Amino acid sequence: MERGKYIPLFETKEAKGRVFYRLFAVTVFLGICCIWAYRISKMPRKGEDGRWVWIGLLGAELWFSLYWVITQAVRWKSVFRCTFKDRLSQRYKNELPEVDIFVCTANFKIEPPIMVVNTVLSVMAYDYLPEKLSVYLSDDGGSDLTFYALLEASKFAKHWIPYCKKFNVEPRSPAAYFASKSNLDHSHHNEVWVDIKKLYEEMEDRIEIATKLGRIPEEERFKHRGFSQWDSYSSQLDHDTILQILIDGKDPNAKDIDGCALPGLVYLAREKRPQHPHHFKAGAMNALIRVSSKISNGPIILNLDCDMYSNNSLSIQDALCFFMDKEKSHDIAFVQYPQHFGNLTKNDIYSNSLRVGFNVEFHGLDGYEGPLYIGTGCFHRRDALCGRKFTKDCKFEWKKDDDHKTPKSILELEEETKPLASYTYEENTQWGKEMGLRYGCPVEDVITGLSIQCRGWKSVYFNPERKAFIGIAPTTLPQTLVQQRRWAEGDFQILFCKYSPLWYAHGKISLGLQFGYCLYCLWAPISLPVLYYAIIPSFYLLKGISLFPQVSSPWFLPFAYVISTQYIYNLAEFLWSGGTILGWWYEQRMWLYKRTSSYFFAFIDTILKMVGFTDSTFVVTAKFIDEDVLKRYEKEIMEFGDSSPMLTILATLAMLNLFCFVGVVNKVIMNGSIFRLCKTMPLQTLLCSALVLINLPLYQGLFLRNDKGKLPSSLALKSFVVALLACTSFTLLC
Repeated sequence: MERGKYIPLFETKEAKGRVFYRLFAVTVFLGICCIWAYRISKMPRKGEDGRWVWIGLLGAELWFSLYWVITQAVRWKSVFRCTFKDRLSQRYKNELPEVDIFVCTANFKIEPPIMVVNTVLSVMAYDYLPEKLSVYLSDDGGSDLTFYALLEASKFAKHWIPYCKKFNVEPRSPAAYFASKSNLDHSHHNEVWVDIKKLYEEMEDRIEIATKLGRIPEEERFKHRGFSQWDSYSSQLDHDTILQILIDGKDPNAKDIDGCALPGLVYLAREKRPQHPHHFKAGAMNALIRVSSKISNGPIILNLDCDMYSNNSLSIQDALCFFMDKEKSHDIAFVQYPQHFGNLTKNDIYSNSLRVGFNVEFHGLDGYEGPLYIGTGCFHRRDALCGRKFTKDCKFEWKKDDDHKTPKSILELEEETKPLASYTYEENTQWGKEMGLRYGCPVEDVITGLSIQCRGWKSVYFNPERKAFIGIAPTTLPQTLVQQRRWAEGDFQILFCKYSPLWYAHGKISLGLQFGYCLYCLWAPISLPVLYYAIIPSFYLLKGISLFPQVSSPWFLPFAYVISTQYIYNLAEFLWSGGTILGWWYEQRMWLYKRTSSYFFAFIDTILKMVGFTDSTFVVTAKFIDEDVLKRYEKEIMEFGDSSPMLTILATLAMLNLFCFVGVVNKVIMNGSIFRLCKTMPLQTLLCSALVLINLPLYQGLFLRNDKGKLPSSLALKSFVVALLACTSFTLLC
């Protein structure tokens, strides 16, 4: 590389076809305006029947239209990024910065320790200078079983890391690597492969036996001093700080079996007391930021959930291309990678991949000041995360000078660092307010990213061809709905908190990025018009009252154009993102289920919290998978399980639409008026029919299935009675 000449480390490309899409969007908007005109011009007069129903439809369509306008922000200015890692290595060689990696776990009962250590091992084996890499595990469960698993992993890492680098292993999670079919052809290093696999299986057996028994082997307790820190342990919410440096990255004696340096490895369970708020994951992250600043103080921080293992050993170099470009990097605070999941079915039955979100919407956000921070798979500039404002004269030195520091023993360093993770340390400080992750919201990551961008920083979205991180998606409908409810509730709360994109971010970030945040913040309230559309048109179809224009009316054209083009575009977008046609159909089903259950309950919960009736809670999604559930999941059979309020509302809505559909079919058979029905009420007929088709798995779960994944009989009876009473009452009263 020629000295002195500027050569970029990354490139930004505009999406193709943006002009054509904008013209298409304009035509859709004109169609929407015609729909408004129809609703207003044809509205029943005061005192006439159906006026309030008509007003409700107008309100729902206005809300849908507003939300559609907001969605255009993330499709209007899409960009794509590519990096030049070879230029990075040529330019900086061994002068690359230190990187601290934070892995967070909360409860060993629902986040298996063997899964946690596979994530840890995958990032310890990054193709990066090991002396500049430190890995921290935050265990908010404070479990000696998790510590034991990490201790076992620290021993196995001495064999695993050199094996990965010698044979260029991908992925570097042992469990994922050995389970991969592509690794069956290992004849060129068969003997070594067998040996390393045996070592892993022995480690796995020890960890899983200890987890199953719920205790550590006694001989292991005496071998390592770290277990003594559990002598004063009371409970998960009442214990002292537990800090153990298992591998000191600065120790010249910390070597793998090939004599090469090992990355640092640290276990932390911050102090907790029942009477003191611990702020969930945000509190854990802030404790890690402070503790790591004393031990390694890497200027770059990667944070990962414990179920998101590294799938690309060069992800650090990709991220550094965005942080270390001489001309374009000064204002970049974080680099966000998408979430991907390794256990999705072919057609993604629960639509957990968020395919359109990560392949379309986040690229659109990147066209403004950058994407949201989503809590995992994100590389941060430590300074920005700790509250530093961006100014044009911001300069960063990547090379640290530690020569003047007096070396300290591990025991001294641990004792000196422990107070940074105490529950009293943050009192009367800016931690959780202006420093670190923000407190007071279930989606602390989103408001943290927003506050960073409001201080003048930008972010980058990078979605490489080889996925950087792969996690575990929920395998049942209730798990998916609970997860979506938590996200929707947290995002909706942002609208009313200090960090609302409507007022806090006004004038600090672009209008397009404000719209981008609102796209997710408005998930919860969008449930109201969806519920209205899922109930009222079907009721009036049963009664024979038309709420939409007839086929012969000119007003039918804008409805037909907007509906057809949006569904066609939605399908094309989904297929372009790598989905299947059946996967798109499942996406439509989950679109309805999330909005009529998860988002609706998130809306109610947020309103109740605002008036002081409830408090926010953080729900961790279980990562254990029952074998029977897994078999049905792999066959793409929807898993319902026990009764819950969200499943109750889904079942009741499904039964309500089924009764309306059956009632209409009965009238058609009795009167022979199918042509008249299709001519006078085509859109209501289409809507009710589509809702019945979408709910076929629900009907099977209510009445036809006998496995454990079906809906309980009590819920079936309840939904049947409620829907029947609703349809009967409407028919008699209206």
